[in-house]
Amino acid sequence: MDDDAKLYAIGEVARRTGLSVSAIRFYSDAGVVAPAAHTASGHRLYDVHAIARLEFVSTLRELDAGLEDVRSLLDGRVTLTDLATAHLARLEQHARRTRVRLAVLRTIVKQETEAGQVILMHKLVAMSDDERDRLIDEFWNEATEGVDGDDAFFAMLRSHRPVLPDDPSAEQLEAWIELGNLVRDGDFRRAVRDQLRETFATAGASVMLSAEMLGEFDRGGAILQDAHDAQLAGVPSDSPRAGEIATRYVEFLGRVSGDDDTPEFRRKVARDLVRVEELHRESIEEAATSPDPHTRYQSLVATINGTADEYASFMPYAWLRAAVDPSP
Repeated sequence: MDDDAKLYAIGEVARRTGLSVSAIRFYSDAGVVAPAAHTASGHRLYDVHAIARLEFVSTLRELDAGLEDVRSLLDGRVTLTDLATAHLARLEQHARRTRVRLAVLRTIVKQETEAGQVILMHKLVAMSDDERDRLIDEFWNEATEGVDGDDAFFAMLRSHRPVLPDDPSAEQLEAWIELGNLVRDGDFRRAVRDQLRETFATAGASVMLSAEMLGEFDRGGAILQDAHDAQLAGVPSDSPRAGEIATRYVEFLGRVSGDDDTPEFRRKVARDLVRVEELHRESIEEAATSPDPHTRYQSLVATINGTADEYASFMPYAWLRAAVDPSP
């Protein structure tokens, strides 16, 4: 007999599909997969097409598709792509809710949270982008109030703010919960304000933190980024491209310090780059546990924005040092 015409008893269908007999009966009674025929005594018989249909239905159900969705697909009312798209959206929404719950629960465990704070945590994770921006603006308004400093520096501080992605990870949500709690805390706001006052009270702070100097730092940062990109691209440190970047960096530091591009100044720049690399490594290690309020703020923002790994891997210093001063 041709395989297409061969009929199988429900027990054999169960063995072939891995479904239980009761499940096969359920799909038959629900009108999802009807038997091809019945025996004289009323037992159901299935052909290979019905078996294939049952396996397909089983797969869809394992993917958590609803029975009505499956029926609509098999009846031709929706396409498989339409069904998958709608189901994927539901699963992604469920996954986001799960990540939110995980973040809140992890924070409760880590911080030994009191019952009253749980409501605040839920409000924090449910905030819109505009609400988060307002909270950060309120924080910086209070933290900078009464501080005699440069507006350009304050604008730079405000620009480094959390931007929670549409589909945040549990780690990003946990960081936002911690940051949201911190920036609402009056003691933290006062600590940041006191730190800013101490910073601007330091000798030379008004010059080093002026708009002109901040612009210079931006230009220096752009040169370091070029060095980082060249290093990642495999550009040798003794190549003409590396020499051009090194010269720009030395000239940038010379403008700041008033030094000319001499062999002695280059050796000093190379030595300083060793220390810069050490400070970079130390800042990565200390960021998560630093008692310094602004450092903790920056660390949490970097986690929320997904730039923490990028900062940790930013290490062009040895490459640039060799380009600036190729002598041992």
